[in-house]
Amino acid sequence: MLLLLLLLLLLLLLLLLLLLLLLLLLLLLLLLLLLLLLLLLLLLLLLLLLLLLLLLLLLLVLLLLVLLLLLLLLLLLLLLLLLLLLLLLLLLLLLLLLLLLLLLLLQLLLLLLLLLLLLLLLLLLLLLLHHHHHHHHSQ
Repeated sequence: MLLLLLLLLLLLLLLLLLLLLLLLLLLLLLLLLLLLLLLLLLLLLLLLLLLLLLLLLLLLVLLLLVLLLLLLLLLLLLLLLLLLLLLLLLLLLLLLLLLLLLLLLLQLLLLLLLLLLLLLLLLLLLLLLHHHHHHHHSQ
């Protein structure tokens, strides 16, 4: 009877040990799961950070592109303005040249008229002198 009791006690002890071992294993598994979850979270955070960085870079590049485009547009506008100014200057120069030519022509015409008048006067004078001379002779 005593032997049986001892055996029973031993069995109970063994069962308790097994239970403890099982509990320990469960705890270990839980710890491992927690670690895995933490690692996953860290990975997710890293991915999110990388995505954010990529987005920021993209935005920066887009901003730079827009700035470059604006700069190019500005340069084009400036070039157009310069061209317009040059054209205006050329037109003004042409107008001035035309005016000068007209003035020159006018002067030439006036000169010709003066010469003609002088010639006419000379002719008249000659005629008068000749006439007078003739007249004088006949008397």
